Amino acid sequence: MNEITRQLRERAKQLLQEGTVDCVIGYAQGSVPMQEQPFFAYTPEEADKLVWTGFCTNNLANFLIKRSGKNAVVAQGCVSRNIVGLIKENQVQRENVYILGVHSPGMIDAHKVQNHFPGKTIVQVEEDGKDIVVQGMDFEERLPRKKFKRDNCFTCTHRNAVLYDEFIGEEGPQTGGGKIDNVAAPWEKLDSDQRWEAFEQTFKDCIRCYACRNVCPLCYCDVCFVDENNPQWVGKSLHEPDVYTFHILRAFHCAGRCTDCGACESACPVGIKMRRLTSKIEKDIRQLYGYQPGLDLETPAPLSLYQPNDPDVAE
Repeated sequence: MNEITRQLRERAKQLLQEGTVDCVIGYAQGSVPMQEQPFFAYTPEEADKLVWTGFCTNNLANFLIKRSGKNAVVAQGCVSRNIVGLIKENQVQRENVYILGVHSPGMIDAHKVQNHFPGKTIVQVEEDGKDIVVQGMDFEERLPRKKFKRDNCFTCTHRNAVLYDEFIGEEGPQTGGGKIDNVAAPWEKLDSDQRWEAFEQTFKDCIRCYACRNVCPLCYCDVCFVDENNPQWVGKSLHEPDVYTFHILRAFHCAGRCTDCGACESACPVGIKMRRLTSKIEKDIRQLYGYQPGLDLETPAPLSLYQPNDPDVAE
């Protein structure tokens, strides 16, 4: 058991015993390797199942929406930024959430690990300092952890929780070392036809399972536009226009709100690189409006208000 897990369990037990919160939302070990799952501890005994590993990739802010009672939640940088966003959008009441801030060391991409062992079944993965130890039915291999981090964790600039009631462990480096502008750079070198071709290639394998939408804390509408029947905004088939319309509209729906948490990429069963689409939007919002979502409770999101000096207002 690592030190953060130990401290997290201990503090969760205290909060539940004191009655400070009704539930602690964190992660538990998954039923398959590299898939830690969201977990709800309602009793001090259940708190012993909480874990903090490099495979805690679900965005737990998603589970605070419309919950009753007071809930504690484990939050690294991106998750805490989404909680800030949900508070600003009146989906979560600040007084009803107790944030257990943590530092993210950079989460591990299960797709990358599995792709390193094509055709093989992985039965266990353990973190050991700067390495991960991968075991299968007939093999064991030690790999450098850094090589298998999620892409968004390389370019993250807010690894520590930005809003919290208490911090578990110690704060660490804020950045992953990568440059986020490099993510959008390839798009900017392409003309419009080349961009469309790149977009089609990125999303050609989508099976429209909506896993990306379902794990996203920004998608909390009672009825999503893709599920609406009257009027029907978009077709429900796997034909290319319907698939592309879903992804384009969802991306713009998240403009100025997405924290680049990477939950959508981690959840995608066919490994689509969602950030290829959202990275350019994130850069435009940051450069045009000087805004990064979820950093404070006061600054309004740029696309939620009008100002005469907005950069897109015609002269």
